[in-house]
Amino acid sequence: MYFFRKKDPGRPDNINLRIMHFINALAIIIFLAGLIWKLIDWLVLK
Repeated sequence: MYFFRKKDPGRPDNINLRIMHFINALAIIIFLAGLIWKLIDWLVLK
């Protein structure tokens, strides 16, 4: 699987790729937080 591979030492470290992955992870976290908030709002805070 892709997630369990060793890091390739010959591959260049790209700052743009790091920034893209950070923004992507942040977007997923914000989406999940909003989804959880809507579920709580819908189920608990009627």
